[in-house]
Amino acid sequence: MKPIFSLLLASLLATAPATTSFAQAQAAGPIDSIVAIVDEDVILRSELDRAVANITAQFAAHPEQLPPRDVLEKQVLDRLVIMRLQIVRATDSGIRISDAELQQAAATVARNNNMTADQLRDRLAGDGMSVEEFQSGLRDDMIVQRLRQRYVQSQVQVSEAEVDQLLATRDVSGSEFRLANIQVNVADGATPDEVAAAKTKIDGIKASIERGELDFHSAATRFSQAQNALDGGEIGWRSNDAIPPAFVALLKQLQPGQITEPLRGAGGFQIVQLEEVRAEQPQKVTQFRASDILVRTSDTVNEEAARQKMNALHDRIVAGEDFAKVAKEASDDELTRNSGGDMGWFALDQWGGAVAAQIQTLADGELSPVFQSDAGFHLLKRIGSREQDVTDQNRRNKAREIIGQRKAEEVYDRFLRQLRADAYVESRLGGA
Repeated sequence: MKPIFSLLLASLLATAPATTSFAQAQAAGPIDSIVAIVDEDVILRSELDRAVANITAQFAAHPEQLPPRDVLEKQVLDRLVIMRLQIVRATDSGIRISDAELQQAAATVARNNNMTADQLRDRLAGDGMSVEEFQSGLRDDMIVQRLRQRYVQSQVQVSEAEVDQLLATRDVSGSEFRLANIQVNVADGATPDEVAAAKTKIDGIKASIERGELDFHSAATRFSQAQNALDGGEIGWRSNDAIPPAFVALLKQLQPGQITEPLRGAGGFQIVQLEEVRAEQPQKVTQFRASDILVRTSDTVNEEAARQKMNALHDRIVAGEDFAKVAKEASDDELTRNSGGDMGWFALDQWGGAVAAQIQTLADGELSPVFQSDAGFHLLKRIGSREQDVTDQNRRNKAREIIGQRKAEEVYDRFLRQLRADAYVESRLGGA
């Protein structure tokens, strides 16, 4: 059974507080030591040991898949440094995770792993981790996710023209590939001898895999210098257009389980394993058409007043007044009021859970009872439903996601490199 940390995102390595000052490090006493200085903060040996222990526990059944201890410590320390820098930047930017958000996230972790809160607590104890350590790591991970989301949203825009251009030049439908990779880095400005050494290393790794000495994921964990090394090189599912063009032709020639020849990319040499292939399936969804009337609650209109107003509107419609006329006169829904409440065709969850729950219970032409949502009180009249082929729409959405994901990875990778370059980082690991 894997430790609970393996059930979370890979970035959940650090379970100590997000920052440790020099004074705190000195107060820790002679038992602890500093393994890295990161600007005005430090990473302690105890933090690194805990993070390494989380990794080694995940590989307890196959310890041979891990790199040597000194290499593993360097990989983990690099992650801790990047994590620490992101936490500091996020905190300076005003990003906070409330206790309520943290508790909700912890409950989601338990639910996703079919556990109750008590079972999660017992599992943590069995893995030698306190609830406080778990929550600290979870909070850090949420902060970093929010930082990435905020930064990417501010930097990445995808235009309809870009979507049109991608669709005109490439087929974004078709098969998707689940991939893993191994990378040997080549530094900017590397000498020919350094490039040759990296090529020799990647060739040797590939040869070891082909001889059966290591499986691909073990080799990735031991030798890859990519950020996903400790995840066994897992990349996940990618469509053709989310894969560098140099690899696409090679992957189409492979069967699941086979690996590419080494190729030189921006960061160095890579080999990629094709793990699975899946074909795109036509997609249909049930869409509904309805009209609505909304009476909002506010500081000046309390729930009881809003409910009474909506009940009166309901009675007028039941008595024979035209729904569209009443909507134009009385609805607080700015999006639909001018069209007589017409919401157009929409997917089930497009207008929120309260509307979704009502629309499914109505027959075409039927008026709902008065019901409440977060916005206020509603009346809903269902007009119709249909099965709609959304393959083309999804294809555009997919193209938009491909472009957005590619841009997001590029801009955030540059952000992390700049964050690391601007920081003062001193490693005190032997040989680092």
